[in-house]
Amino acid sequence: MKNLEIVFITGMSGSGKSVALRALEDAGFYCVDNLPPELVLAFIDLQLQESATASRIAIAVDVRSAQSLPVFPSVLAGLQLRGIVYKLLFLDASDETLVHRYSETRRLHPLSSSPSSDQRLAIQEAINLERELLTDIRERAHIIETGFIRSMQLQSIVKDLADEAKQSGTLTVVFESFAFKRGVPLDADYVFDVRMLPNPHYEPQLKALTGRDLPVIDYLAAQSDVQDMQNQIAQFVRNWLPALKQDHRAYVTVAIGCTGGQHRSVYLVEQLFEFFKQDWPVLVRHRELG
Repeated sequence: MKNLEIVFITGMSGSGKSVALRALEDAGFYCVDNLPPELVLAFIDLQLQESATASRIAIAVDVRSAQSLPVFPSVLAGLQLRGIVYKLLFLDASDETLVHRYSETRRLHPLSSSPSSDQRLAIQEAINLERELLTDIRERAHIIETGFIRSMQLQSIVKDLADEAKQSGTLTVVFESFAFKRGVPLDADYVFDVRMLPNPHYEPQLKALTGRDLPVIDYLAAQSDVQDMQNQIAQFVRNWLPALKQDHRAYVTVAIGCTGGQHRSVYLVEQLFEFFKQDWPVLVRHRELG
């Protein structure tokens, strides 16, 4: 059977799905926007034919096809039964962020016109309905929070995840640094709070640097508390990765937060990346360094 790389893009309206799809198109994917779920299997069958030229496929599925959205989980199950590996990416942002974006662009939400009524839904009502419709899909997907990142950051994240999609059936570990003052990432599976560790921010010569700069690295590497935290996080993640892989997870996101997301969390993410990269596919994100 012809090998395909398949990435599904879904998520909340206004969360950046069009940006993600363009990023995959730039990466060489054949992209289909708003393909109704009931047509997905037929489309994939066409691409499996030897005469088809596309081998990297990206498909956007969202509430623009709200009437047929309930069949999408069964479509994914059908792909699994055929032995076809896919990646499912769900883009999300807080309600406040989505409302703000719609206010800025003055565009209508796809669900503004209720299918059961002639009345137009308010933006918050439409978002609530969309979250309800997408609940089952979100639980199956790798979540990408887009509320705090720029378009170029999102493009980079999606391209990195697409590259990892080449490693079919392999669990990818995502280490992400963040600032608690800007909120915990929506896409985190595990969150570690490292705000109790010595803070380079209060060292005048280190304040303007980040956890990727050598003076900060040397400073934190010399702190026994930092090393203890690093070893304990590594041990926890290492212990549970085999079970997560057995559970057929495609990604697991480990978020590490400090106050500003510049020093301690960045340092630990970089160190954990170095520790795990020999044995697992690993990606790094620094939310506040974009």
